[in-house]
Amino acid sequence: MAAAISSSSSSFAKTNHYPLLFTSNANKPNNYFSSFRFSKNRIVRSSVSISPGLTTGPDHLVSHILSKVVGTDRGVSLTEQGHKEVADVAQELKSYCVDKPVQCPLIFGEWDVLYCSNPTSPGGGYRSGLGRLIFKTKEMIQTVKAPDTVKNKVSFSLFGFLDGEVKLNGKLIALDEEWIQVIFEAPELKVGGLEFSYGGQSEVKLQITYLDEKIRLGKGSRGSLFVFNRRK
Repeated sequence: MAAAISSSSSSFAKTNHYPLLFTSNANKPNNYFSSFRFSKNRIVRSSVSISPGLTTGPDHLVSHILSKVVGTDRGVSLTEQGHKEVADVAQELKSYCVDKPVQCPLIFGEWDVLYCSNPTSPGGGYRSGLGRLIFKTKEMIQTVKAPDTVKNKVSFSLFGFLDGEVKLNGKLIALDEEWIQVIFEAPELKVGGLEFSYGGQSEVKLQITYLDEKIRLGKGSRGSLFVFNRRK
């Protein structure tokens, strides 16, 4: 069993499909605002110009997007039309985003990963077609702690009977008012009594396109759309 687990983990590491919750390689400067500090004392709401005929508000749109992604195995079971509808709602919500979301204290908390337009992007190889057969995903959680700590965790059941998890610990860097970069240490894999690290350091970048007390929307540097739901 240990050999099988090690072999599976190595195959994922070789393809560089680590269990990341963002998409990497954005054309952004690596160290821009690297000494940035978050403002914990204020939330600034943006001034929104609503087009005539647009009667939907952010609360309705948030409920609408959640209704489309919950129960879809984080987007796996959605049709092409379903993904388009999610993208359309996300585009509308972008107009209601708080000003300077990277500075907003609402970014901190514990988040469920509910959806990704590229279902294999969150979780990497563990969420590929073969990966989902071997590692049945139970939870995908991202924790963001002040001032600059990010912890990703994918909990799974190996072949449906042996519980395990993959963790990544990362450092958050603000690139500008909307974009963040996270530099992760090597993934840590735990299955049964086995626990080890594999692979190496990695980095990802994400634009925060909507943020409130309930959900967070993000767009990866390769265009993947993410929906996070606040746990606490």
